[in-house]
Amino acid sequence: MNSSLSTAGLDRRAFFRGSAIAAFAIFGSGSLAACSSAVGEQRSDTGESVEPVRGGTLTLAIPDDVSPAALLTSTTVAGVTISGLVYETLTRYPLDSVVPQPVLAKAWKLSDDGLTLTLDLRDDVTFHSGRRFTSADAEFSLRTYADPKFSAQLRSTAAAIAGFDSSDPNTLVLTLAHRTGNIFDLLDLAPIFDPETFDKAVTGESFVGTGPFVFTSRTPNSSISFDRNPNYWVAERPYLDHVEARIVPDAQARLTSLKSGQVSLVAPASLPFRDSQNLAKTSGFVTTSIEGAELQIYLGANVTADGLTDVRARKALAYAIDRDRIMSEVYRDTGYAVNLPWPKSSPAYDAAKNATYARDVDKARALVGDLGALPTIPLTYTGASPDFEAAAQIVQANLAEAGIRVELDPVEASIFVKQLIGAEFKGLWLTNHTFAQYVPSTLTVSAYPFNAAHNASKFSSPAYSAAAEGAWQVPDGSSDEAKKLYAELGTQLLNELFLIEIGVVVPQVSAAETVRGLAWTKGRQPQFANTFLA
Repeated sequence: MNSSLSTAGLDRRAFFRGSAIAAFAIFGSGSLAACSSAVGEQRSDTGESVEPVRGGTLTLAIPDDVSPAALLTSTTVAGVTISGLVYETLTRYPLDSVVPQPVLAKAWKLSDDGLTLTLDLRDDVTFHSGRRFTSADAEFSLRTYADPKFSAQLRSTAAAIAGFDSSDPNTLVLTLAHRTGNIFDLLDLAPIFDPETFDKAVTGESFVGTGPFVFTSRTPNSSISFDRNPNYWVAERPYLDHVEARIVPDAQARLTSLKSGQVSLVAPASLPFRDSQNLAKTSGFVTTSIEGAELQIYLGANVTADGLTDVRARKALAYAIDRDRIMSEVYRDTGYAVNLPWPKSSPAYDAAKNATYARDVDKARALVGDLGALPTIPLTYTGASPDFEAAAQIVQANLAEAGIRVELDPVEASIFVKQLIGAEFKGLWLTNHTFAQYVPSTLTVSAYPFNAAHNASKFSSPAYSAAAEGAWQVPDGSSDEAKKLYAELGTQLLNELFLIEIGVVVPQVSAAETVRGLAWTKGRQPQFANTFLA
């Protein structure tokens, strides 16, 4: 059965309402607790009332193991899973907007000049070690996020915090070096760590946070286990006693594990979309679309590589790709083709510009003809992903029609991430990017593929950098000023084509129908405080 975790459609102004917080305060000291505690009875798929049940173990399949070096990079499913179960953040966006909601911060106020953010923190939260959470812990975590050695994608935003005042344990005051329109993206994504045990987190030995589940054990390349946090600050949560994440690298094996009952859930976007949709038609299973947590598949280009230095070659790629075929055959029409890196809910979305590079093989051939013979270009992707494999084969065939020879280069996920972060691709690469569902400027000052200061394409441009910096420092993301800067960013991306967008993908998650109360963040971290087994 198909379902969705999204609310109704969202207009552009609503998308950004929470990011223009100048002279705006949210006082919601009980908001999250009330929301989390008000689940009450739920409805089953047949409509009958279902009372939440306490106890039991939720077993889920994930494709990878912990990579301590990637703890802050949001590049592994294991890391995202641990972030959602063990750690919490200061604020959190709902799936359908970027209006921040209280978590460990219960209220906040941004000064009129946009340079001072005062956060009122909860005083009833403890780490899993039993120590009380204070403003010093929040300061430590944000400083850690800004440390270059951890390669966090929003590091530039964390580094824009020029000063901290944690003298009051219940209040954290941040002084910003400049107006920073995506500061709440950082507060949504940066986990709050326990400084006393952080050294063990970066080695993968132990993870201590304030979240609903306590890390208990890890068997490398096999499983990661969590127990219910008996001292969780939300009363009577979580319902589950245990969560076990089993590491199943093969997609077919993940599907078999779910269908056979060895696991009750497969992590979002960890099954081929065809399999997820087939499960939706299978008795005993439910497939949910997580609208608001979009991914976008794209083709990246190392602009210093042979055959890709001339923008005409990259334009040929953009004209040759059959986006509609990839979105239909691989992603089963769960999303839509685009040229720009933002979904329809974003204020940076531009329908006209998204039609710039419709498939036109004749134009692609003409551009290749102007350039002369091109070398064979490697196309790197994660080989363990059937979706990426299928998309890469379509891209290879599309480019061959235009006279561009591509050699497929499937690699292990860990190698792919290393090449992405280190800008080590030899030619083209194919993968998903995220962060487009957040404040639009976050992509261009933060994400590995887009970061104007340093990106995987080795692309740099004063005009692109200026547009990225300008959009980042506009506090009201729904303003006309912001939209003009987003338009300029879009123009730069379409002119330079160091990244060639293919389509917006709405991630799907499949589970046994006995699993109720599933929830996810915009970054696809699991939120299982209200999850139970019916």
